[in-house]
Amino acid sequence: MKVTKKNGKVVLFDEEKVVSSILKANAEAPGEEITRKKAHVLADEIFTRLTDRVEIITTQDVRACTAEILRGRGFARTAERYLAYKK
Repeated sequence: MKVTKKNGKVVLFDEEKVVSSILKANAEAPGEEITRKKAHVLADEIFTRLTDRVEIITTQDVRACTAEILRGRGFARTAERYLAYKK
């Protein structure tokens, strides 16, 4: 799957970037703990959900989907920190 970045550049979806961003946001979310393994499971779910939509997505699509999945899995604080971190 390809991602169109804010600057217009098209790159391949990088699961490790999503994992890293989730873990950084989670480090600032008291009371919620996401392991690296769990972050990979979440990133896989994000990838699967986004590939069901279209072949090329935007970074905004990744942000929205990541926040939605985090909230849906009980990580609301992490989702808020993720959205604040990615602005």
